[in-house]
Formats: sequence, structure tokens, C-alpha cells
Amino acid sequence: MEWFESWFDSPYYHLLYQNRNDTEAEAFMSRLLQFLEMPPQATVLDVACGKGRHARYLAAQNLKVTGIDLSKQSIDYAKRFEADNLSFAVHDMRKVYQAEGFDYVFNLFTSFGYFDRYEHNLWAIQAITKNLKTNGVFVIDFMNAHKVIENLVEEEDKVMDGVLFVIKREVEDGVIVKKINLIDEEEGRNLKFEERVHGLRLSDFEDFFQKTGLEILHTFGSYHLEPYDMENSNRLIIVATKK
Repeated sequence: MEWFESWFDSPYYHLLYQNRNDTEAEAFMSRLLQFLEMPPQATVLDVACGKGRHARYLAAQNLKVTGIDLSKQSIDYAKRFEADNLSFAVHDMRKVYQAEGFDYVFNLFTSFGYFDRYEHNLWAIQAITKNLKTNGVFVIDFMNAHKVIENLVEEEDKVMDGVLFVIKREVEDGVIVKKINLIDEEEGRNLKFEERVHGLRLSDFEDFFQKTGLEILHTFGSYHLEPYDMENSNRLIIVATKK
């Protein structure tokens, strides 16, 4: 079992990240949709959708949305919100979901770079490309790995609903490693998890895209769609099209 299979299906993962800002996410999606000028009823695949917060917003904008994620627990939760234009499925992003089935594919909130082997990350981009129709658009929202690594917070403690999370970060061969030791005294548990995300730069994505037939159209560095700057931007948001 790879690290993300156990961690993403753990209730402690959802506890640690429960305060993610839905208002900020919706504001970003609103700006992105306005920029993309997506037509009504366009088909959208949300890859690594988690519990479906972005997918639900997209569906509310009169789009036909499918969300996929490897975590059964997340998909079970997301399925509560299914509708005529919104569905969810457990699926591995390294495999094609529906060849040439979508006008748009989104991968949001640093939901990429989890696979230890380079070729597995490439497989994910290949599958994403195959899911797109010709001239379809792919949007990936990733961290600005350069800035994250340069300003790495090596250790922090968080208490969430009485559970103590001791988090340590380091960089191993270009991979940002977050080691999580949690203490749940009420349940008598002391557990350890790990997150491993490749510190991918714009040049890495350019290499992936060149290999898979994607062409970069725009890059942004924030959820306000400001220009990307490697030294100062918080995000690396790439808009690409399938040739």
C-alpha cells in the first residue's frame, strides 16, 4: 500500500485539513471559470477530487461534472451530493477514466506528484490527456515548489478536536516529505503517517506536457490569477490544451 492510500482514507487526514477555506476555493473557481469562458453543459473531469468541494461548485454553474479520487472514504462522502449533472467514482488517476470524454480536466489544490516513480506521474498526465477531447483544456493547480522548499517550515504542532499532530518536514531528493505523528489520547492512539510530494517546477510540467501532447497556454501564481513568479508566487497554476 502506498502512503496516500492509507493516509487519505484515514479520518485523521480529514481532521487535520478540515479548515481548508471553501470561500477561497469558490472565489478561485469563479475567477477561473470566468477566465476560461466555459460554455453551459461543458463536460468536466475533476481528478483527485477529494470530498468534491470543487466539483460541487462546478456542477452548480450548469456544467456536467465527474469527480474521481482514489480514496473510497472521500468518494463515499461526495456521493451524497450526486445529481443529474454530478457524479463521483473511485478511480486511480494513472488510468484513463473515459477516453476523449471531457472538454475540461481539472486537478486542484496540489493533488499531484504523489507517486514515488517519475513514470507514474507521467502516466497520470498521459491518462489526463487521453481523457480530454481534442482542443480540450487541462488546468492544474499546484504549489510553487521552489518557494515552498526555500521557506520550508521544518516543524509545527497542531491540535485539532483534541488530537495532537506533530508535523516535521524535510526535502529528500527533490521530494517534500511531511512526517505526521498524531496522538489521540481519547482513543488511546499514537499513529504515524507520511505525505510525499515531488517538488515539481514549471520545467517539470513542461517536460510532462511535451511528452503527452499538451501545450501550455497560461500560467498563474495565485488564486487571484496573478502572473506566475518563481520566487514570490504561492501557487503554480497552469492552463494547457490538448493538441
